[in-house]
Amino acid sequence: MPGFQELLIILLIVIIIFGASKLPQLGKGLGEGIRNFKKGLKSSNDSNDQEDATNSSDTTNQ
Repeated sequence: MPGFQELLIILLIVIIIFGASKLPQLGKGLGEGIRNFKKGLKSSNDSNDQEDATNSSDTTNQ
């Protein structure tokens, strides 16, 4: 786990590379990406649960 000094150095490098004005845009994009990823995982799990329920009801009816 990185310590405080390592995180501070990484933050400074990011500020130097992208500039302070671009950081809010980068944060917004990263947040939206994470949100979409979680939403995709949730919908994938929901569809798998529905398929499992359908398959189990089909086998009990036979």
